[in-house]
Amino acid sequence: MTDKQEFTVKKILSMLEDQPTGTGIPLGVSNRHIHLTEESMEILFGKGYELTKAKDLGQPGQFAAKETVCIAGKKGSFSSVRVLGPVRKQNQVEISRTDAFLLGVNPPVRLSGDLSGTADICVIGPKGMMVMKESVIVAKPHIHMSSADALFYHVNDGDTVSVEIPGERSYTMYGVVIRVTEQSALEFHIDTDEANAAGAPSDATVQIIK
Repeated sequence: MTDKQEFTVKKILSMLEDQPTGTGIPLGVSNRHIHLTEESMEILFGKGYELTKAKDLGQPGQFAAKETVCIAGKKGSFSSVRVLGPVRKQNQVEISRTDAFLLGVNPPVRLSGDLSGTADICVIGPKGMMVMKESVIVAKPHIHMSSADALFYHVNDGDTVSVEIPGERSYTMYGVVIRVTEQSALEFHIDTDEANAAGAPSDATVQIIK
């Protein structure tokens, strides 16, 4: 065995040691929320303002802040929309399709960060307000995972799979996107509309259907 082959075998064995202990993927249900840039933080909360962590989220380094804002569309508004940290390079508002109807906006279904041509929204904070251009999406269902998880489930970054969502009205969701990074924790993300459709319990795990 060559040194290169030995290194490859050791790497694969190491990844397999870190593989999930079961085949169930934790379900994470996202309520409406907002991600802000440093510039938007200053407009909405004041110069030099920093977010206050309320609780950690499932993905490493991400957290729900104590701070909230109001978002408003042509037909309605929502107060107390949670800000998620840390700050980002782009503003992004994630809502459900039901939220979109009530607000009077028409956001596309997109993966996080794919914001070209998305919907605008008015955002009001304690110190100011702004119209966020091309910032509103309905998040496309996706599964976060590490390379070790991807090896275990035999998938690659960008693949699409089907997922069985449990509940009183369980159903199969198609076109779920796999997102692989070394900073990711294993978690399936859907919004409140999608979770409520199944009546999924808060501690649910899901299965990838081959």
